Amino acid sequence: MSKKLVAYFSASGVTAATARKLAGAVGADLYEIRPQVAYTRADLNWMDKKSRSSVEMNDKTSRPALAAKDAPVADYDTIFLGFPIWWYTAPHIINTFLETYDLSGKTIVLFATSGGSGLGSTAKALQPSAPGAKIITGKILNARQSEAELARWAELLGV
Repeated sequence: MSKKLVAYFSASGVTAATARKLAGAVGADLYEIRPQVAYTRADLNWMDKKSRSSVEMNDKTSRPALAAKDAPVADYDTIFLGFPIWWYTAPHIINTFLETYDLSGKTIVLFATSGGSGLGSTAKALQPSAPGAKIITGKILNARQSEAELARWAELLGV
């Protein structure tokens, strides 16, 4: 069982495009992490302290509901987990996703899209949500990388 899965959350489509490219590069299946209630442009207004994303990110216990809990994670050894960087870390829906499944023994490689922030300590922050899994920090992957570059990156990680 050395199959790979690219699971991703994308609020605006940017991370989705990167996830599709990565899945093609590493020969992985693709799974979209969708919120039960889709985010609107107003929800994503980080300059509005009362916007949905701002309220969620200011509450470390926030766990936005998933639209579905059918990710076939049991079938995979390696899960590339992608998301946009929100407030210097992963959106809390990523915690919801990780906490929904038993990921013991899985290798989770983080990748993110960002307009300027890095992954920082995101892996450390997510680890409690995936006990028994190995989380690898990975990198910021914006649209600039070719499939060949993405494949080389995954090879260097040994996944």
